[in-house]
Parts: sequence; structure tokens; C-alpha cells
Amino acid sequence: MKSDFALALNQIVAERNLPREMISQVLESALTATYRKNTNTLTSQNVEVKMDIEAGDVKVLVEKEVVESVFDARYEIVLADARAQDPNVNEGDMLMVDVTAAEFNKIAAQNAKQMIVQKLREAERDFQFNQYSEREGELVTGMVQSVSASAIIISLGRAEGILTRKEQLPGEKFDQQQKIRAYVAEVKKSSRGMQILLSRTHKNMLRRLFEIEVPEVSDGKIEIRAISREAGSRSKVAVFAKEAGLDPVGACIGQRGSRIQTIVAELRNEKIDVIEFSDDPQIYIGKALGPAKVLTVFPNPKAGDGERESKTASVVVPDDQLSLAIGREGQNARLAAKLTGWRIDIRSGSEALGEALVKIAENDELKTHVGPAIVAAMPHMREMLVRQRAMPSALNADDFAVTKKTLESVREYDITHQPAKVADAAPDTNQSTASSKPAANIPAPLYDIPVDSLGLSPRVEQHLIEAGVINVGKLAEYGARGDQGLLAIEGIGAKAQLEVRIALDKHLAVYAPVPVVPEVVVPPPVVELPPAVESAVLTAGVTDPVAETAAPATDAAVEGDIDFEKYADSELDEDLDDEDRDAASIRRGGGVVAKAKGKVKGKDKKGRVLIFDETLGRAVVQRPRQGGLLDDIEE
Repeated sequence: MKSDFALALNQIVAERNLPREMISQVLESALTATYRKNTNTLTSQNVEVKMDIEAGDVKVLVEKEVVESVFDARYEIVLADARAQDPNVNEGDMLMVDVTAAEFNKIAAQNAKQMIVQKLREAERDFQFNQYSEREGELVTGMVQSVSASAIIISLGRAEGILTRKEQLPGEKFDQQQKIRAYVAEVKKSSRGMQILLSRTHKNMLRRLFEIEVPEVSDGKIEIRAISREAGSRSKVAVFAKEAGLDPVGACIGQRGSRIQTIVAELRNEKIDVIEFSDDPQIYIGKALGPAKVLTVFPNPKAGDGERESKTASVVVPDDQLSLAIGREGQNARLAAKLTGWRIDIRSGSEALGEALVKIAENDELKTHVGPAIVAAMPHMREMLVRQRAMPSALNADDFAVTKKTLESVREYDITHQPAKVADAAPDTNQSTASSKPAANIPAPLYDIPVDSLGLSPRVEQHLIEAGVINVGKLAEYGARGDQGLLAIEGIGAKAQLEVRIALDKHLAVYAPVPVVPEVVVPPPVVELPPAVESAVLTAGVTDPVAETAAPATDAAVEGDIDFEKYADSELDEDLDDEDRDAASIRRGGGVVAKAKGKVKGKDKKGRVLIFDETLGRAVVQRPRQGGLLDDIEE
């Protein structure tokens, strides 16, 4: 009987893959519940089942009271029988009595079978949950069991893992019975049992692969400080050597790239940049933007109000490295920002150097600060700027060095001579927290407008919210830095950037200041007349051109006051006929002879009718035909 029980127990241990201690606890609990049910024992009465796994013995002990005469054998025991088990017991004491019967194992096998099976299943699920919850954050290897459009079921032995489509690398395809390595992202309990959620896009999967492939990482000689990853495309890993003389980047790459190539192959040719971590933000940010070559980095740790914007760096790169530093759709700059924790603004070298040269040229004190060597090199740098703007090309070592030195010297001068900032006024308590400290040049009401009011597509809106951009004012801060500022938001590409820019400009246009155009008063033209003509006009009483037109002066009124011979058009050829002479007069007057209509008239010695043109400052001949010369001109 004992040997049969031991064999059955060993068989359960092998089938369920559970430790013997757990199976023993399950059996004891099941037998205790079975005894209570069969004997109608009160729950207040102490019942224990003791099992010796090695010997295969099972004992059921029930607590009973020692009495002189038994009224209920389930709860009482006579003193004589009690002293047979324990000679020192007295009446009124409580004694654990062995009630194991010869037929108990058979009864337990019949009545407790279903309970034991159920508890074994529960114990198995709990054991697997504890086992895999401890492996959360590790890599596991399994076999593809089934493939569907939404997820892949992976067999992990006695458990199954779920790899959803979102957690797969782009373009990955798996077949049944194919081996696969994945990262245990989460282990949780659900109504359908335990669920093991796997991932191949998690950044810590890259960390675990480095621990497997690089012994120095697993030994703790090299520490992985930070990882930024866009699964399936590109990743950046910052490593740090704890031992002096150890090259962390070389150790991770391996001889001829053998170590890193194994990791790249596992991740379906995902590009991986390994850089060395540095406590100096200038060095760290410059390396994080690799493979682009950086001219200089200007960190500004006090820029911004919030924690996410507490560190901002302005990076200057050569013109030929600008697109490489930004990356496709801003990917390289975005990964560098995630890796370092700094917000990075990238500028071209020609733009930064052009501004620096203008400052030096306009400031004598700055010329002294930068030194005579840079001042002497300014003509050469101007020529270099012209070439770079026309055709960006790689800078030679000398041009690179002088450009870097110039930018750093001007930056140093600006910092040391920066004027003190005026303290902000106390914020209004009626305003919200977001609008109490708006960024410069951003209208405060924009911080109270949620970003979902822009009417963007759900995908773009979700990316903005995940990046912490929850209002239009916050979005305007990114937009103020140009297209690269919007592209720095994770998930925003070229198309999404254009969509955001159009929607943002509509809101900014509402708060744009209306320019005040001063009213321009055009004074009336002042006609200067010769003294004699002016005197004649005043004598004739004509002061208003309109009045003159309404009441033209007669020949008699002015003939004696104006010497028309003096102001006659001496250049008019007498041999010309009237029509040609009139045309010549019009040409000399610049087409404005008509303004002389109604002015002072007179006659010359030849009897020709003359009229004074104040624009020409002389008298001209009026054509003697119906309507007059001036009327024809107006027509």
C-alpha cells in the first residue's frame, strides 16, 4: 500500500512537473477537505493531514477534548483512550487524536479525486505564473505553434506565449515549427488563465542580446547606460567601461564586427550605433548624433520650464553633414534626443558662422575677445561661406578648426556678456498652470486650447498626446523651431509635419498682431510761377484753378500785364504748321500741357494766341481751331 502511494506520487511529480512539496501540500489540503465533508466536522475543529513522502504514510489528526464519558465521538475522547496515546493528559485537555482508518485511503481516492485534480491544476497554474513572472524581462526561446493575422502563439514548453502584431518587427514572417527568440514583456493573470506577452520590439531585448553576445557586458565590466530604439530601422546604444583601459565600443562590436553582426542578424538587419557614454554633455551629444560629424555643441541646461524641457542643446554641424545629422524624417536627431535626454536643435555651419561674423564685424570688444587670428581669418571665412552656400562640401582640417574656434569664442562672449533677465511678474491665480508661464512669443490663450481641437487625423493626434503635447501652445513651441522642431516629436514624419503645420498656422493667424499702417497725407502739388506771372494772376483775381476754369480771364484783362513775348516758346519753329507745332509743344510739356487750361491768355506780335504753361514755365501757342488746343488734349 505504501509503495503504491509512493509510485503514484512520483508519477504526478513527473507529469505535472511540480515540486514534491507543492504536491504534498495539495494532497493534504484535499484530504482535509474530504474528511470534513464526510464526517460533517465543524470548521472550528482543528483537522490536520500529515504525509510522509518518502515512507508514503498518511495520517489524519483531529483535535478532541478529553472527557470522562463520551457524548459525541467526533469531538470527544474518553480519558483511558487518551492516556493510551499520551500518559500525561488529563481530563479537560485538548488532544490531537489519530483517526486514520484502514479504509481511509480508499475513501479518499473515491471522494477526493475531483478535488485533488482541481487543486493540482490550480497549483500548476500558480507555479507556472510564479516561474515566468520571475523571468519577466528576460529572453525566451520557443517554437511557433500557430500564426494568425493578429498574433503568433509560441510554445514555451508547458506554457504558451503571445506575440502580437504590434510587438513584431516590421516585415517579419514566421512559419509553424520555426524557432523564435523573444523578450518576456509581461506576465499576467486573466479569466482564461495565465498570459505571457512577448515582444521583439522592446528596447530591453537589445540589452539582453548584448548580454548574451558580449561577455564583458554580462560580467559587468561594461555597462549599458541608455538605449533608444525604433524597432526594425535603427537603434543607438550608449556603453560605459567600468575598468580602465577597456574600449567599450570595440568590445561590443567585436573583431571585424563579429559580435554586433550576430545581434543585427537576430533583429532582421536593424542598424545599431554603439557610442561611448560621457558625463560631459558636449561630448555625449556630439557622439549621439553620429555618424554625422559635429562642429560644436552648446548645452543650455536651464532652458525651458518643465522637467521634459529642462535641458536643451544647440548643435552646429557642417552644411554637408546637416541631412546626415537630422536623418530620414528626423530619425537620427530623434534617437539622439531619446538617448541623451536632451532636446537637440540642429543648425547648419554656414548659418551659425554667418551670424558670428556679423557680430564680430559690428562689435570692437568682440574682436578683441576672439583674438587677432580669427579677425585676420575673417575674409577667408567669408569666401568659405559663399562656397558652402553655393555647393555644400566637406571642410578641410584647417577650415573646420577655425570655424569651430570662431563659434566657440563668440558663444563664450555671448554668455559672459548676457544681460540679466527681468524677473517675471507674479502669475495670475485665475489662470491655469499651463498658461501662467507661456513660452516667449506664444499667445497665452493657446495653452488653454486642447490639441484635439485642431482637427488632426487620429494617428497624428495620438502621437502628439503620447509625446506630452496636449495643448496648442505646447505644439506652437515646437513649431517655433521650424519644421525640424515638429519632426523632433516622436511619430511625426514629413506628411504629418505638413498636416500639423497647416492646422497650427490657422490658430496662430487668429492671434497674429494686426499691423498699424499710418495714414499718409499727400499734400497738394505746389506750382511755382515766375514773379511776373504770379503778379498777373493775382491782379486778375484768379487764385483757384477751379475758379479759373469756371471764369477764364479775357485777353484784355491780362494782355497789358504779362509780357507773353518774354515767355513765348522760342524753340517753336515758325516754319512748322500749327499741328506739328502743337505736337512739339506737348512733347516739351511732358504731356501735362492740359493743366494750363483756363490759365492766363494773351497774343504775341504775330497775332497768335498764347497761353502760359506753369509746368514748363513759359508761354505756348494755342492752336486756333474750334475747341482749342487744350480741349483737344483733354479729350
